Amino acid sequence: MSISSVIKSLQDIMRKDAGVDGDAQRLGQLSWLLFLKIFDAQEEALELEQDNYQYPIPLRYLWRTWAANAEGITGDALLEFVNDDLFPALKNLTAPIDKNPRGFVVRQAFSDAYNYMKNGTLLRQVINKLNEIDFTSASERHLFGDIYEQILKDLQSAGNAGEFYTPRAVTRFMVDRVDPKLGESIMDPACGTGGFLACAFDHVKSNYVKSVADHQTLQQQIHGVEKKQLPHLLATTNMLLHGIEVPVQIRHDNTLNKPLSSWDEQLDVIVTNPPFGGTEEDGIEKNFPAEMQTRETADLFLQLIIEVLAKNGRAAVVLPDGTLFGEGVKTKIKKLLTEECNLHTIVRLPNGVFNPYTGIKTNLLFFTKGQPTKEIWFYEHPYPAGVKNYSKTKPMKFDEFQAEIDWWGNEADGFASRVENEQAWKVSIDEVIARNFNLDIKNPHQAETVSHDPDELLAQYAQQQEAIQTLRHQLRDILGAALSGKGAN
Repeated sequence: MSISSVIKSLQDIMRKDAGVDGDAQRLGQLSWLLFLKIFDAQEEALELEQDNYQYPIPLRYLWRTWAANAEGITGDALLEFVNDDLFPALKNLTAPIDKNPRGFVVRQAFSDAYNYMKNGTLLRQVINKLNEIDFTSASERHLFGDIYEQILKDLQSAGNAGEFYTPRAVTRFMVDRVDPKLGESIMDPACGTGGFLACAFDHVKSNYVKSVADHQTLQQQIHGVEKKQLPHLLATTNMLLHGIEVPVQIRHDNTLNKPLSSWDEQLDVIVTNPPFGGTEEDGIEKNFPAEMQTRETADLFLQLIIEVLAKNGRAAVVLPDGTLFGEGVKTKIKKLLTEECNLHTIVRLPNGVFNPYTGIKTNLLFFTKGQPTKEIWFYEHPYPAGVKNYSKTKPMKFDEFQAEIDWWGNEADGFASRVENEQAWKVSIDEVIARNFNLDIKNPHQAETVSHDPDELLAQYAQQQEAIQTLRHQLRDILGAALSGKGAN
């Protein structure tokens, strides 16, 4: 049975349950079940490795005790156990992070989790279907990885509020270029389901881990924060799946919800796709300097990234075209970025990379903190031969980035090997300043063409709408500042 068929059969069972309404709730239901199953599979491995192993949660709440037996409790008895015993116990688990870190992870994962199912017999059917997969075997863990990917695809279909899950090819390219190393702190401040962090973990493990001690070091390097419960639960499960035994650094929180000046973290590597097109709730902007305040989420995250990067810290960030051409606060942020960091490369992605979830054009910004920008290299990523647009069934592939990788060069020598070509060009900081930090710079080697392709026209429309939204936010900020100034007088 294919992975999509397994997911479909699980969702078909849940559709029969009156308590589960819509894909988001079905995914939420499936996610806490998967978390407990993979958590217990990891517990079994840890028991074999450690003498006198102490369970982080009471034995009665481990998957093996109440869920593993296909003939185990069902119906009303199962519902009563889950709703009145399991969930309250895990939500209120006494698990100090320093004494019981794995228990702390469970409590955090269940802080806002919910059992939507109202039919205990159907819940038992879902559990039994999951029990067909043995997460203790390597091949079956790979199968879980496939299931996880399918869940993410389903979650993408319900994407909203500026949340667009990053295609794996883009994630891998960004991580490959910043090249996180063993011992370096790695963070995604808007980690979603953990795609960047999982990719960074795999990159370090494949390239730099040589011993058990190295693996333990790597486990401490990964840091992430996610505001919403379901993506956070999926991110935590993702870390468990990748072999992080105690993912306590994956926090369920809003990274923007504390004053920028209070951050004392100094991070070596940041890779992220902050939500764009969305706005933060009232009051969040007050955590930022008065002249840099805005409610646009991506703008706030960019300020945060600049602040928390260590000297020589490296970042790769997905940002929309609106950030490149935007004015007002956006101009101030871009000025700060080029003064505090070497913004050495901007990869301009074509339309459709995030299809079908958004037509907004996006860019990959690569920068290193500690030296001001002298020049910015742009690379316009073309469609591969025979491709006019990307889609859900035909996404971007990693090998499409080989041209950029071959061209990239070495930051240590100032990218001396880079040359301009049909896709690549450079702009001096003086020209950027003269443009008032408008970074929406077209490829000078290619003539403008007028396209009548429907997908491109829709993408252009989305870009125009984003520009309009940006102007609205700027106008509101100006009016708000003027009114507050008037009130002060």
